Amino acid sequence: MSDGDTTLPWLVVRQDDNGNRYRVGRYATRSEAEQVIDRLGVYGQERLYIVERVGRAVS
Repeated sequence: MSDGDTTLPWLVVRQDDNGNRYRVGRYATRSEAEQVIDRLGVYGQERLYIVERVGRAVS
């Protein structure tokens, strides 16, 4: 993990219907990551957005 990783320890991950996972972005706080999920919305598509801390799932 580099110095940049430690300042942005929160990930937003999208998981699709088939279980494929894609990193959406990295954020400084959990609150910031959750706000991104709120803005993305679902709009009828089967997508699951998860907040994770680097190194361990927190969802």
